[in-house]
Amino acid sequence: MAVIEIKDVKKDYYISKLKVEILKGVSSSIEEGEFTVIIGESGSGKSTLLNILGGLMPPTSGEICICNENISKYNENQLALFRRKHLGFVFQSYNLMPQLTALENVAFPLMFMGISKKVRNEKAAEVLKKVGLEDRMHHKPSELSGGQQQRVSIARALVNNPAVVLADEPTGNLDSKNGLEVIKMLKDLNVKHKKTFVVVTHSQQVCEYADKIIRIRDGLIED
Repeated sequence: MAVIEIKDVKKDYYISKLKVEILKGVSSSIEEGEFTVIIGESGSGKSTLLNILGGLMPPTSGEICICNENISKYNENQLALFRRKHLGFVFQSYNLMPQLTALENVAFPLMFMGISKKVRNEKAAEVLKKVGLEDRMHHKPSELSGGQQQRVSIARALVNNPAVVLADEPTGNLDSKNGLEVIKMLKDLNVKHKKTFVVVTHSQQVCEYADKIIRIRDGLIED
């Protein structure tokens, strides 16, 4: 069953009245439980597509259906609620709060869901164990390596048990060894928990772990 349907999605920007076409009519579908890799050169439109999938920016035209909901016309409040319920995000730059411990960073998104502190911490601890950081829960980001910080970011993306995890260049700030470990861990989580992952990358190595590969060049999907 398709958990994501992308239908003729276009995205334009205007720079000094000059129209720039970033996505030129993209269509695809992603099945539930698939590990999908979106690959392309810098400027190809892959991160723009991921941001549209995540409800972080609207398409100029076309439709995005996720979990049987057409999010293309949602307003900001509807998108925020949808993201909170269905999506997890992993970013290249980790986006951790430096003043909080790993446990507190992972538990933070649950604050907005009316969950008690005790339950938030229990859920955060559980998911940190899944990413192999049970002994680093009370360390702050500055006390963790880049690979460990990205694992905290992944745990935070998983803590609300999302239907889909969107990862934008998750290995971009890591050396090859740590980057490979992070990708292997994402694939392991995908297989063990039947979680749908959509990973944007420019690395061919990441494609080795994909169930489905979407190649984007100049705003179009290559056959």
